[in-house]
Amino acid sequence: MIQFKDRQDAGRQLARALREYSDGDSVIYALPRGGVVLGSEIANTLHIPLDLVITRKIGHPSNPEYAICAVSEDGELVCNEVEKAFVNKDWLKNAVAKEVKEAARRREVYLRGIKHIPATNITAIVVDDGVATGLTIKAALQSLRKEKPKKLMVAIPVAPHDTLNELRGSADEVVVLEDAKDYLGAVGAYYAYFPQVTDEEVIKLLTRL
Repeated sequence: MIQFKDRQDAGRQLARALREYSDGDSVIYALPRGGVVLGSEIANTLHIPLDLVITRKIGHPSNPEYAICAVSEDGELVCNEVEKAFVNKDWLKNAVAKEVKEAARRREVYLRGIKHIPATNITAIVVDDGVATGLTIKAALQSLRKEKPKKLMVAIPVAPHDTLNELRGSADEVVVLEDAKDYLGAVGAYYAYFPQVTDEEVIKLLTRL
């Protein structure tokens, strides 16, 4: 069931759902790359700042496409604990270090020296273009929670029902447009147009702010 024309459409719909946070002490923290498209739409509509929260997936050593953990740029690690128990600890330690370094590199590429906006005593709204397992967005929430926001929110177009229940345990509020009780297996299935977002597109969106 297609719910969104594209990421811009999903961002506009989320902006309407978040309109009470316009012109206030709120900041959008988007997950690159796809989340930046939505985050830009929301931030521009609500006239609030946009920053990034960068997380990296860690794939299984024998199947890199299968994510078993996610780590934030400051080292907050969230894992599928069942899968984690079966991987070598030294391998995981090295994989975490590699992805933390890559996250730092991406922040520099995307923001080019612009400083992170601390989430302290503000409403921090974490945005992505959809959620499947929830590992990456949970790592983002853990990272921002350490900065002691007044309120920590998630705003997403779609997520599986079970994952949403887990996110509600990590965030103070979850705004979701499609609570997918019969999840279609991929975020892209809910979009009519869902291309890969390039680094260049992310940089272009961020330089418009």
